[in-house]
Formats: sequence, structure tokens, C-alpha cells
Amino acid sequence: MELEDQWWKGQLAADIYQALRCKELKLPSYKGQSPQLNLRRYFADLIAIICNRFCLCPAARHLAVYLLDLFMDRYDVTMQQLHIVSLSCLLLASKFEEREDRVPKLETLNSLGCMSSMNLVLTKQGLLHMELLLLETFSWNLYLPTAAHFIDYYLSVGVLDGDLHDGWPMASLEKTKLYMAKYADYFLEVSLQDHIFLCFAPSLVAAACVAASRLILHLSPSWPARLQRLTGYAWENLTPCAEKLLIAHDSDVKEANKQQCLQQQQSQALLHSSGQPAAASQFLQLPSMQFPQNALQAGPAAGHRSAPYLQGPAGPQQSDTQASAACLDPKPGVPSRAYPVSMHYSYQAPCFDR
Repeated sequence: MELEDQWWKGQLAADIYQALRCKELKLPSYKGQSPQLNLRRYFADLIAIICNRFCLCPAARHLAVYLLDLFMDRYDVTMQQLHIVSLSCLLLASKFEEREDRVPKLETLNSLGCMSSMNLVLTKQGLLHMELLLLETFSWNLYLPTAAHFIDYYLSVGVLDGDLHDGWPMASLEKTKLYMAKYADYFLEVSLQDHIFLCFAPSLVAAACVAASRLILHLSPSWPARLQRLTGYAWENLTPCAEKLLIAHDSDVKEANKQQCLQQQQSQALLHSSGQPAAASQFLQLPSMQFPQNALQAGPAAGHRSAPYLQGPAGPQQSDTQASAACLDPKPGVPSRAYPVSMHYSYQAPCFDR
């Protein structure tokens, strides 16, 4: 249910939050026993792509993937059926979280390029039948909190005036809040990519997204007392989940750097083969530098690969004490700084601009 007003800023925010936390305790158990578990990432990406196409809210996207996870965990579903199941989960979630005029229509879904590429045509009767099966599976209860339902409440105090950036006062609180929201949204999407995050409570995943964002933005203290009081989680509670998020982020940065190398090599090959200077427009698409990444020990998310809609160039370096958050242009010659998340993992923190 997408609220027109920002509930986390209203008088009932604390009551709504407590209701979500109580409901969180009664979520169905997830065992990760689906025979098609290796296909989960593909269908999570499919849901995300269609949600982005229709500009659906994060709560609808996360609820759709969660419904898919629970359904796959209980049934052995064929590949062809999984396409219909995933799209039915998307429609149910959008009907629950969005306004009626924003729910994707059957004709529009069938007209999407991804549908024709899959040779899939949805029918009204087929969708209604699958939606009914899903509702019966979940006992007609779609009130299932996800990390997306908690993140805005936590971000309301994610950055305040008293915070320091690289040990110095922030020059622009509003700019830092914008970066904070961008990184929190990125980590929220990362949490959709691997079913390992389902072993954590949704509120804890949301809190870990905020904590990981503060680490990357070099904000101190990393986990202030106000966030501990608001979320109910101490830093020790967040460490296992935050480590997985940061390892996934590191994998995304490495993949982005790899793409940068390929682009630079292709440009240089084009320049040498033609004997003429390459057009300036070619270089406008190239990042200005790479960030060195130290090797990390293998972790639960070590095999993470970034989805197409998550990829982006390696972003700003967070070491300019004159800026509240890093500027969009990387700064050559500024070393990365390691931030120990725990005794097992030390994170190199170049920023990742989406």
C-alpha cells in the first residue's frame, strides 16, 4: 500500500513501525529448498526490469520477489510456469502496494520486448488462475513486510548535522542525504539478488543497508546511537549482513573496472588502427580512472555478479574533506581507505555511482 504521505515523517510513524516489526515476527519461514533455486536470480532480475519499466515503488518490487521466493520454496515449478508465476507475483504486489492506475495492464505487459523474446503471451484467464493460486498459498495475506518497508524510516535519521565526514563537519547536509539515499537504494537492490539475505529479518537488512552506506560515505560514527535506538540493532547485530552487502558491492566495482579496461583497450585499438585521433564523443563515455581493489577472502556472496540495472562506473572517491559527500568526478592520486567492518573483513571504500 503506497501511502500518498510520507508515513515515516508523520505522527503515527512510530506506531506504524512497531506494527511492521510485530508483523515481521510472523513471516512465513523460508527454507531455500526450491529445485529451481539456480533460476531465482534470473526471475528476480526480470521482476526488477519490469518494475523499472513501469516505475513501480521499491515496496512493490521487493514484495513481488518475496512472494516468488515463498512460492518457489513450496512448489516444484517448471521454467515456463515460473515466467507466469513471477509476473503474477508482480501484479499482485503492485495491486497491493500501488495505486490502481499504476498497476501494469495485461496488454502493456504483452507488448514488452522481453515478453516477445521469451515467446510468452499472457492471457487474462491464465493470470487470474495463477493469482488465485498464489493468494490461496499465502492464505490471502499479502501484508508481508520487506526491507523496502523499513528503509525510509531509518533514512529519516540516517544523516544529521552532528555527523562527520572524514573527521570533519559536513559542508552540505542536503547533498550528503542525497548520496545516502542513493547508496541505500543500491544496497537494497543488492539484497534482492541473493536468497541468502532471506535468513535475516527484513528490518535488519534495511538497517544494514544504512550502515553500509555510511561506511562508504566515510560518515562517523559508523553506527550512531540514534540509529541504534531507532532500529533496535547494535553494530554487532548488523555485521554479518553488512559484510555480505559490502562484498557484493566490491564485486560490482570490480566488474565495472573490468568494463572500463575493455572500453579503454577498444578505444586505444581504434586509435592505433585508424592513425587518427578518436572523436571526443567516444571518450565522453569512458571513466577517468580505475580504483584498485584488494583481494578479499571468499564469503557467502563471493560469487555475486551485478545485474545489468545495477552496473555503473566506479564512483567518487570519498576523501575530500571539503565536500560533504564525494563529487561526481573521481580524484586521481587519492588512496582508498580501509574501514574494518569486523575482524574478518576489511573493506576498501571507493564509492559506486549508479
